[in-house]
Amino acid sequence: MTTYTICVFTENTFGILNKITTILTRRRINIESLTVSETERKGISRFTIVIHHDSRDVVEKLVRQIRKVIEVLAVFGYLNDEIIFNEIAMFKISTPIDAKPIDIETINKVHKAWVVYWHLTYVIIQKTGTEEEIFEFFDYIKPHGILEFVRSGRVAVSKSPQTLVDYLPEADWEYYQ
Repeated sequence: MTTYTICVFTENTFGILNKITTILTRRRINIESLTVSETERKGISRFTIVIHHDSRDVVEKLVRQIRKVIEVLAVFGYLNDEIIFNEIAMFKISTPIDAKPIDIETINKVHKAWVVYWHLTYVIIQKTGTEEEIFEFFDYIKPHGILEFVRSGRVAVSKSPQTLVDYLPEADWEYYQ
């Protein structure tokens, strides 16, 4: 199975998430991760969808189908080597008084993770990186007792020199400041 990242730029309208996910559901394609946020252009949202599939043709058909949705302004399908991507994860780790101390220096310098909250009985550590880097840290920190773990979806930017403005229809779009 190959990992594909599909970036969809849409007008920020009610129901657009349902329209896009229905297209994948109809084709029985599982969404591995989904991240949605507004772009640098006011009123334009970016969906970053990660899927695994063994057929490039199926993924290309999927991209063409998503392009047909009226609110969709642009859609791009990428392989991992065509984008820069990361995720964020947070770990709530038990720190009882009688436990082995957490090595903050290794967490910071080796794993590039940071304590973002410290309590008497637990700490919350934030880690950004690829899925593999996050799960490598997961395995490292697991012996300390993971109380909670949450991971975001992928955020990705194309390595292409083109920008969003190159693909959007001409209009007087507002920028965030």
